[in-house]
Amino acid sequence: MPKLIETHNRQNPKAHLPHARLHDLRHIHATTLLLAGVPVHVVAARLGHADPAITLRVYAHVIYEQAATAADVFAKAING
Repeated sequence: MPKLIETHNRQNPKAHLPHARLHDLRHIHATTLLLAGVPVHVVAARLGHADPAITLRVYAHVIYEQAATAADVFAKAING
């Protein structure tokens, strides 16, 4: 992955990409799906996790962020 990014950056100096490992992209993928509201069991299956509990442990911070957002949405609906 680093060589691919280096090649891209050399060929496209105005569209510079930061250093990223393939595993980093896996985390970005999972986090993006969870923030978009994709159910945990679907994300777990895409990641190859046998049990969604693994996904929940690794990405708990994303789930908590969604819970806070849901609470804000509910509060705004109540307060009209």
